[in-house]
Amino acid sequence: MHFQRVKGFQDIYGEQVAYYRQACAIAKELFTLFHVEELNTPILEKSEIFNRSIGENTDIVEKEMFSFLDRDGSTLCLRPEGTAGALRAYIDNGCPKELERLYYLGAMFRRENPQKGRFRQFTQIGVEFIGSSSPFTDAEVISLFDNFFNKVGLSKIAHLEINSVGCADCRRKYYEKLTAYLTPFREELCGDCTRRLLKNPLRVFDCKNPKCANIINGAPLILDNLCDMCEKQFEEVKKYLEIFKVDYTLNPRMVRGLDYYTRTAFEMTTDRLGAASALGGGGRYDKLISILGGPDISGVGFAIGLDRVIALMMEENFAIEKRVPDIYIITFPDTFEQGAALLAEVRKAGFYAIMEYEISGVKAQMKRANRSKARYAAILGEDELKENKISLKDMQTSTQQIINLTQLFNFLRSN
Repeated sequence: MHFQRVKGFQDIYGEQVAYYRQACAIAKELFTLFHVEELNTPILEKSEIFNRSIGENTDIVEKEMFSFLDRDGSTLCLRPEGTAGALRAYIDNGCPKELERLYYLGAMFRRENPQKGRFRQFTQIGVEFIGSSSPFTDAEVISLFDNFFNKVGLSKIAHLEINSVGCADCRRKYYEKLTAYLTPFREELCGDCTRRLLKNPLRVFDCKNPKCANIINGAPLILDNLCDMCEKQFEEVKKYLEIFKVDYTLNPRMVRGLDYYTRTAFEMTTDRLGAASALGGGGRYDKLISILGGPDISGVGFAIGLDRVIALMMEENFAIEKRVPDIYIITFPDTFEQGAALLAEVRKAGFYAIMEYEISGVKAQMKRANRSKARYAAILGEDELKENKISLKDMQTSTQQIINLTQLFNFLRSN
């Protein structure tokens, strides 16, 4: 029987692994520069966390969560996003700092329709700055977000968009205007938009249905209906983005698909992935921590879909920093065991070393050493061993020299 992977899931295999490793290394280096600390949360959480945080009327909660009943009658789910779990962990651990700067990296799960760069198990990199309501914090988070896409070589095909979705007060008044505009078109809207019109009108801007899009194009915009406080806050965010030299496009129709966002919202988009145009996004959440049982403090963060980023990095032929072997040990039948002992010593000293598992001819071993792109081929012959020496061939210059085995490590360090 040939077993195949489950629909919507993928193997990260072969060439992809190097891209994942490189993207994660770039992200972690940036997090260090921005003084962001690592957080690891469980893959399994109580469904209520996401019902309360994301919103029961969102597509994620209504359609996409992998949830099930536990033996005690509670409902559990595989985490569909990272923010709610990160904040739950922050609250569980006693809200340890006035300003907490955290990042997470791991698998998320949504039972959505698989397409290019979108899977039912996907990897997300996320950042949460907890405890500040300053517009400076918004701009710093967006700067970190933008920096990542520049570092992975996608600055020419990925575009940062920002908007403000207001606070509860200005949204309440805006909803009345938006509902009044959309109601006459109710029979023409798709089923999702008809439902959103009753529960969360702002989310009609998420709709990709062409007929709905034509109707929505004439709708009033939240950006024109901000209260004085939200307008001032957004102007401050834009000012700091200019100071940080972050290029962005103002998109007054951009909203995030999660209910908890307030004020600042942002996305990185591309036209290379069809309908899955967003590579990542985020925003401010001023009430989410208190909704989850924590203190009444603000936060702002983002999440990046790493699978989509990797797909584009591979299309763009991003240069991967691949470490090549320092030394490839070549042995003969009479020196195979001594070669194995040398292999262990070389690795213990911190060098990347390779040796054949099976005894084969020197010519075949040299070919494999060349394909491995090793810096040196170490030829361990019987005559050299008798004198405690080794023959080293520089695979770049094809020059060869004999050195004492006692000098090998110093030679590798200095070359």
